[in-house]
Amino acid sequence: MNRPIRTAAVIGAGFGGLALAIRLQSAGVQTTVFEARDKPGGRAYVWHDQGFTFDAGPTVITDPSALEELFALSARKLADYIELLPVTPFYRLCWEDGTVFDYANDQAALDAQISLLNPADVQGYRRFLAYSRAVFEEGYLKLGSVPFLNFRSMVQAGPQLARLGAWRSVYDVVSRYIQDDHLRQAFSFHSLLVGGNPFATSSIYALIHALERQWGVWFPRGGTGALIDAMVRLLQDLGGQLRTSAPVDRIEVDNGRACAVRVHGERLAFDQVASNADVVHTYEHLLGHVPRGAREAGRLKSKRFSMSLFVVHFGLSQPRPQLVHHTVCFGPRYKDLIRDIFKGDRVPDDFSLYLHAPCATDPSLAPPGCSTHYVLAPVPHLGQADVDWSVEGPRLRDRILDYLERRYIPHLRRDLVTCRIFTPADFRDQLGAHLGSAFSLEPVLTQSAWFRPHNRDDAIPNLYIVGAGTHPGAGVPGVVGSAKATAGLMLTEALP
Repeated sequence: MNRPIRTAAVIGAGFGGLALAIRLQSAGVQTTVFEARDKPGGRAYVWHDQGFTFDAGPTVITDPSALEELFALSARKLADYIELLPVTPFYRLCWEDGTVFDYANDQAALDAQISLLNPADVQGYRRFLAYSRAVFEEGYLKLGSVPFLNFRSMVQAGPQLARLGAWRSVYDVVSRYIQDDHLRQAFSFHSLLVGGNPFATSSIYALIHALERQWGVWFPRGGTGALIDAMVRLLQDLGGQLRTSAPVDRIEVDNGRACAVRVHGERLAFDQVASNADVVHTYEHLLGHVPRGAREAGRLKSKRFSMSLFVVHFGLSQPRPQLVHHTVCFGPRYKDLIRDIFKGDRVPDDFSLYLHAPCATDPSLAPPGCSTHYVLAPVPHLGQADVDWSVEGPRLRDRILDYLERRYIPHLRRDLVTCRIFTPADFRDQLGAHLGSAFSLEPVLTQSAWFRPHNRDDAIPNLYIVGAGTHPGAGVPGVVGSAKATAGLMLTEALP
């Protein structure tokens, strides 16, 4: 007699939830994804306004092989669903003293630029790159998609982590190899891309540099939202389901097992449940009616959470050919500003910015002759700075746009067609992010690997976590890696 087909519910259609659902459906598990918003994507939501396409979240694809693997599970090709375009340079880094550094996957060009700032740092950078490749090999290739379910697994990884000096911060390690202050900033800011303070985040996260050098930086034609749409199409081609505007109210638990989800009051039974929602939201709101949920929510709330972001999306009536795809605009302070972002109780007076100009790679994201942009500033989360963003948001928007007009985009105000903001309060209210954190738990060593919420719940054996809040962490490669780790556990679970 044939065994009934296994069923699984995935809560949340972000990168992690969709990657998990694809893995499960490819393996024959009948999978349904429930998304509270009207469109999939989670933090990779997309807006359309007056012909402009605005990616709300991640814009950097650094490990296309992880995405290719998802499609290959069912003998399909990523390229048949979406085209990835190379981004060159990876980033343009700019400082207020006029220094400009184009960070690209070109060793000779990098050496020439480094030499202009400090000739001694050419060899120092080579040594840092060798270190970054070592932690990439150990921390990403070997451990990035391996679930840490018990402390023994952490102890086994301990010697390698100790050998690589994992207790040091990213900035400390960069400073061991690099002397010039601009270059120290250039090669340490990457941890901010996953919500980490370069002065506190484990040096293991220096692997991001090697990851970019390994596979390059890419952008999906049509925007990151087009990549989400491609993943949804793959899931549906495999027979999986996506239900949007379908917020899960609670996860039902019976005899210690997750047995169903409630959506709009309807009870839907499943063999397994995985949550791609914020981890605190998962335990406090979806499982708050059972002791395990309330207890774990309380424990998680005592943890350190990453900073938030303030984002301005804007469309201009003129192209801006002087801008590359990614520009990092360093402000007058580095260490002190980062301290204020992670520990301050107000929005700092100054800022450093990330400016996204996707039309440099794909002009189709704006009407003909126009350009689409977003700019973001890291800011304290709501637990650090209890800010009324309905008041502070428009003020900060105006300060940022004025700054960009002075330094990077002349006549910005004249050419402004449309503009919208996304604040820490929106991260909390629209994405369910605890304290409005943009990247979930802060990636310090004591909140990494085994110390992070586990890919499988410790008490409810068929409840699983995927996404930024679990191992290995935030960023598109991180959450896609978490899907691989979580799927491996779900597919080997022996159901009663």
